Amino acid sequence: MNLYVESLGCARNLVDSELIIGQLKNNGVTILDEPHHAEIIIINTCSFIENAINESIDTILHLAKYKQTGSCRYMIVAGCLPERFREKIVSALPEVDLFLGTGALDQVTRIVDNGFDIKGCMLPDPDRMSFMGYTTGRALSGSPMAYLKIAEGCDKHCTYCIIPKLRGKHKSRPIINIVDEARMLISNGIKEIVLVAQETTFYGKDLTPPADISGLLERISGLSDNIWIRVLYGHPESLNNKLIKTIATHENICSYFDIPIQHASNSVLKRMGRNYVSDDLYRCLDQIRSYIPHAALRTTVIIGFPGESDQDFETLLTFIQKVRFNHLGAFIYSDFEDLASHNLSDPVSATTAKYRYDEIMSCQQGISLEANRAYIGKELKVLVEDAPETGMLTGRTDFQAPEVDGITYIQSDELSPGSFVNVNIIDALEYDLIGKPV
Repeated sequence: MNLYVESLGCARNLVDSELIIGQLKNNGVTILDEPHHAEIIIINTCSFIENAINESIDTILHLAKYKQTGSCRYMIVAGCLPERFREKIVSALPEVDLFLGTGALDQVTRIVDNGFDIKGCMLPDPDRMSFMGYTTGRALSGSPMAYLKIAEGCDKHCTYCIIPKLRGKHKSRPIINIVDEARMLISNGIKEIVLVAQETTFYGKDLTPPADISGLLERISGLSDNIWIRVLYGHPESLNNKLIKTIATHENICSYFDIPIQHASNSVLKRMGRNYVSDDLYRCLDQIRSYIPHAALRTTVIIGFPGESDQDFETLLTFIQKVRFNHLGAFIYSDFEDLASHNLSDPVSATTAKYRYDEIMSCQQGISLEANRAYIGKELKVLVEDAPETGMLTGRTDFQAPEVDGITYIQSDELSPGSFVNVNIIDALEYDLIGKPV
């Protein structure tokens, strides 16, 4: 049986898709790189914001054409889109044979084994889904980097976020299970392990006995000196000095802190359901830089949240100018009826939100360019990832996270992807670096 999988959305979704592919391969299913000749097409969807919803729907409609022009006999749409819109999605997308919510992702192999008989919608409680076979049934992409999911779900109640509804409560994986997977990744040639969860810094609080992200990092760090370990998606409330010190004292843990603050105005933070104020953020970021002066800081902010006044926006802009994040991503607020924030007063117009977004990104572009220019003439360790053309490779430093930050161009034709190399930086762009091997 030939099958094609399309994965959309975040890194956590990608891990789910790799698990699905790996388990299907173990059952003798042939996974194709293109959909044209696939008998079954699976789309693992995202529905976090409106753009992600639209991308998911567009992808479904595009791939559904292969039921007429290709070999496709059965289409499965899985993940966050069916979990969010539930049974009403069945009539809205008649091209799809089966919808699987996030709590049914571990059922894909059984469903495929049963042929094409199951139709409709399966929406079991996401909190009842077991962690799938991470160490035995995961298909890696061939990249020298791999994401390692350490927890699922979220216990926070941010008014703009649908994740707790889609993924359930926060559920940490046991440390031994995660360490075993990290060991498997290293044995398969992975050079960078990126820990992900909705809130990585809350890891282990729900386990018996309780654990923490610092202890987990200690265990993974001890597996090999020849790897990088990176932590994404921390939270200002759960990031503490113990974690900062752990990162500071291990050379193979990247001094990289991804902390989505969402905003810096106290009134907007309150409306968002974030239980901290701007002074807490300044203290948190100052603590990081006091322990690790060279630490890379990344954040994400939401622009145009209901009630965001001109003064609120100026507060955020001033915060960004003072902190000078190495990397920053911004999203324009995405409204939907099933969000608590939908009922908030004083919506911001699309025109105003776009103007503010452009101003934030223009400001950050200047900050990032200045930070990158400071690396000119310096020697940096780079993980080589790709060779897109003769005489040119691409890779990343420890302060460039995959997919969300810039890359480092390496002028050489003698290096191999998957290796670490020292690079002399000769030029800098707004987000990317250019260098030559030392």
